[in-house]
Amino acid sequence: MSTLRDARRGRRVLVMAGLAAALAVLAVATNLGSAAAPSSERTGKPVLPDFAAKRAEATGIRVILADESYMLVATGEGWKLGGQDGYPVRQDRLSELAEGLDGLRWDVPRTEDPAKLNAVGLGDPREGGTGALVEVLGPEGEVSAAIITGRKDAWIYARLPDETRAYRVTGSLPPFYAADAWLDLNFLDIHEDAISAVRLANVSGENLYLQRTIGASDRAFRPAPPFQNYRLTSRLAVSGPALELTRFLPIGVKRAAALRTEPVARHITETHDGLEVDVRAYRERDGYYITMRAIEAGEGAQRAAAINERTVGWAFQLTEADWLDYAPRISDIVQPPG
Repeated sequence: MSTLRDARRGRRVLVMAGLAAALAVLAVATNLGSAAAPSSERTGKPVLPDFAAKRAEATGIRVILADESYMLVATGEGWKLGGQDGYPVRQDRLSELAEGLDGLRWDVPRTEDPAKLNAVGLGDPREGGTGALVEVLGPEGEVSAAIITGRKDAWIYARLPDETRAYRVTGSLPPFYAADAWLDLNFLDIHEDAISAVRLANVSGENLYLQRTIGASDRAFRPAPPFQNYRLTSRLAVSGPALELTRFLPIGVKRAAALRTEPVARHITETHDGLEVDVRAYRERDGYYITMRAIEAGEGAQRAAAINERTVGWAFQLTEADWLDYAPRISDIVQPPG
């Protein structure tokens, strides 16, 4: 009997010893975790205190990068890129920026060695560093709030411009690189099924009118009078130019007054319900551009007005591949009879 009690007592001792060892390991891990995640008196506090009030009075936001700088400017017609006469910026991206700046919180402190700031994306861009300096301008154009921010892996880092102490921060911010990414160019919503016809013309004197019926496939465009006897080189050749407007994807924009060449082609898209969009194609020294103007019959011509509000007076830059569908060689699409 005593042997049985001794055995039970031995097992109890082993269990208690194992539990003690586990608690000791847990304590060590907790201490190590605390050492790996230091905090400061700023941890958890806003990076930009009272930003909501500054946001309400903001007249502009300046972004300075090592290789590029740009301004987002508040105007009576909304926020624009570059200045009062600039192109409208994306409202969703602007809201993401404002809410992101308001929600940034200091997290754990990192390096304060100026030589290591570029490693976490916080080098001063005015000195060629890797960071983005974001300045919010007040009613008189003064800087009311400013941070230098950057990214490394999945983390966002920030510091105040007059300090070298870097912090990891919590929150989110939109990317700041590439000013053109702020442009609100997603204004054209024409479905492929809506296209009924397209007229093509170029400076070589070539012309072509392509047409299809309601419900026909993307490759069902055919030469229409007076080109009804022309022969398509292939069905694929016709769908690109005929439907290009539905894939409108500009990569930049500038004032149409800044164009230095004459148009080399004209491309007019017609829809089944009476909308026409007249595009002129330009081959400039700095890239490929188009201008655009919409026409719509009837009293409820709201679509044309909405398009023209965003396009008249502007030239949109395209990739060469997209631009070529606005200025194709007619002989690549059809061959004359005989």
